[in-house]
Amino acid sequence: MKWHAIFEKNVIVLLVGILVTIAIGGIVEIVPLYTIESTVERVKGVRPYSPLELAGRNIYIREGCYVCHSQMIRALRDEVERYGPYSLAAESMYDHPFQWGSKRTGPDLARVGGKYSNEWHALHMADPRSVVPESIMPGYSFLAEWDLGYEDIAAHLETNRTVGVPYSDEMIENAAADLAAQADPDADTEGLLARYPNAAISDFDGDTGRLTELDALIAYLQILGRMVDFTDVTAEDLKQ
Repeated sequence: MKWHAIFEKNVIVLLVGILVTIAIGGIVEIVPLYTIESTVERVKGVRPYSPLELAGRNIYIREGCYVCHSQMIRALRDEVERYGPYSLAAESMYDHPFQWGSKRTGPDLARVGGKYSNEWHALHMADPRSVVPESIMPGYSFLAEWDLGYEDIAAHLETNRTVGVPYSDEMIENAAADLAAQADPDADTEGLLARYPNAAISDFDGDTGRLTELDALIAYLQILGRMVDFTDVTAEDLKQ
């Protein structure tokens, strides 16, 4: 081990040794990234958000819901037992920005889709303490009063496509019609469901005469965690 003294007694040699070590580490970390198509392993079922879900997600972000509600279940026993299967990177691959969060004032919402009824969500948004007495969440009753503006929804899908979300020309062309159809149980939704499998079709806010921001927000909440079926899958089944 006498060679080690060279590094201990000579600052220049030590500096060169540090630089060489960092360079080797950098090469080992970076070069493999150029040999694979994506660092995110794709998972069956994950799809882009439908136009109504995307509009709801925008409202979710606008109102700052992510400040108190994360959407990332960690691979820890207590989290999995409370919230469900741990989050997969692929589930957020079309999120711009993702909603992982860094704090939980309220529960994690990564698996909230289908856990509660639309009626529950409508009541919760209007008066959180009517369904969760200990809640400190403010009410968002105004969402049921504001009509949803979606004249630019096609442009929004097209913008998302520029950052990698695989919206097709057909999806963009039918964006406004798909948005309205998802909130109308009597509409022809065959094309919508072909483009966005597993999308919930409902009059989400309970007001059949209007399409409101609450419709969009509930549609978004109801798809969270529902794209991937975790009930009977193996690690191999999750791969495409």
